[in-house]
Amino acid sequence: MDKANLPEKTIERLSEYRRTLLNCLARGKTHIYSHELAGLHNITAVQVRRDLMLIGYSSMKKKGYDAQELIKVIGDIIDHKVGLNVAVVGMGNLGRAITTYFNGKRPKLNIVAAFDVDPNKVNRVISGVNCYHMKELPDVIKRNDISIAIISSPPDTANQVAEQLVAAGIKGILNFTTIPLVVPDNVYLEEYDMITSMEKVAYFVKQGYSQ
Repeated sequence: MDKANLPEKTIERLSEYRRTLLNCLARGKTHIYSHELAGLHNITAVQVRRDLMLIGYSSMKKKGYDAQELIKVIGDIIDHKVGLNVAVVGMGNLGRAITTYFNGKRPKLNIVAAFDVDPNKVNRVISGVNCYHMKELPDVIKRNDISIAIISSPPDTANQVAEQLVAAGIKGILNFTTIPLVVPDNVYLEEYDMITSMEKVAYFVKQGYSQ
């Protein structure tokens, strides 16, 4: 399969594998078997091996995968060569939490700007990032070469925000609001609805209790 067109779920798992491998290295564990990696992600060893074969990695020595080597291989696949800049729109509690948690986690992805309309937030540094007024969005995005945006604004503003981001040249959007967005085909959209995720968990908990 063309490495440039990997399935979305494969990309998600590769990111998760890398995070696990980084944690392993931090604990002094330099090698890991496919069944160990699978167990940590509640999937099968066959799935792990299939994912790694898709990116052309099949080197498995007697002591397992070399964690450092595999981290590099995954990074070469999913990371941008020179890195990408990210903006957060909406610096309420969720926006601040996202920015604080994410910044510094990945050297090739950097949150470099935030936007809001609240006068108590604009022209300030929040969670280590300069916060600008929304009216400055086009200029700031262009000046900082920002290609990805995270929307954590109030739901009733989400579509308008998305339109402004697309017009400013944003190529990827991660939507944390509860409003589904419609964007052009050349803009990648990932939607994360916390309420839906919680209801999914609640459903399966209910099923477990009813057995």
